[in-house]
Amino acid sequence: MSFAKLFVHIFEIFEIIMVGDTPTVNQQSGSVKMPFVHIKIAGMALTPEQVRHVQDEATRLMATVMRKKRELTAVLVEQVPADAWTVGAEPVRVAGHLDVKVTEGTNTAEEKSRFIAAAAKLLKDVLGSDLPVATYVVVHELAADSWGYDGLSQEHRRKTGPAVLTF
Repeated sequence: MSFAKLFVHIFEIFEIIMVGDTPTVNQQSGSVKMPFVHIKIAGMALTPEQVRHVQDEATRLMATVMRKKRELTAVLVEQVPADAWTVGAEPVRVAGHLDVKVTEGTNTAEEKSRFIAAAAKLLKDVLGSDLPVATYVVVHELAADSWGYDGLSQEHRRKTGPAVLTF
């Protein structure tokens, strides 16, 4: 391992221990911060560029507002036919729904409120003024033992803490 790579690796571990940033343990809750974002769009065929824009912005919001690690943020944009969606039992021309899953206790009420407002604005900016008032942004908080990534639960990561530097 080169000195430069070793220095970067040591700095990352220092950051994990001192800052508590993910994929590390959150200092307040002890949970690793990693999100999954699922966005459903109906009635408007997004171009690949628009899909990418929505993914980029959702990732940015998760990183900046919800304090999630960008490189662990997974975003799925799913497009469904307009006739598959109703509001008040009435068909809609366009619709959107943004649903995120985060580890319970890793965000404050204020952060979630700011995220909901910013995500709703993102949907309106992309889908336009025909978007129904009943356009939901949902933040699901999951228990740390109920989900994870790379074969390990968030609870396991919380209990074991940051990785140990080995040579």
